[in-house]
Amino acid sequence: MTDPAVILLGSNLGPRETWLARARAALAALGTVTHRSAIYETAPWGLPDQPAFLNQVVVVAAGYAPEEWLEKLLQIERDSGRIRGPRWAARTLDLDLLFLGDRIWQTEKLTLPHPRLHERRFTVTPLAEILPDFVHPVLRKTCGELLQQCPDPLPVTKTTLR
Repeated sequence: MTDPAVILLGSNLGPRETWLARARAALAALGTVTHRSAIYETAPWGLPDQPAFLNQVVVVAAGYAPEEWLEKLLQIERDSGRIRGPRWAARTLDLDLLFLGDRIWQTEKLTLPHPRLHERRFTVTPLAEILPDFVHPVLRKTCGELLQQCPDPLPVTKTTLR
């Protein structure tokens, strides 16, 4: 059985909505998109003096191993013109692998589930929208519970974009 990949999309440079749409198309070419949250406008996290982000969570069913997913996501980012700069800096596209089914995985390159997803409202809000009852395999809480307990006070606003 294929473990679904739960991926956070984010953009705060250039045509943000276009970068998300291109990322969704690239992900759909890799497998079947089974869930897609609304798009949220979110305050920047980590480095506040930059443009607001658009964020969305999608679930993709495809049979890739964790580090294969990582390489595919990095390639989609590069194809969008992403240049890695300082941590939390503005970017055309950011793709984070949040979950791969209920796998727990840790290597030098990748940790699953994403180790800080529960601390970030811009992540747990769209996640709880589409997977409210999914249980985090390490924290043993549902995504809905993670949202209720999220310590991040930054605003996250649902848009009318899809």
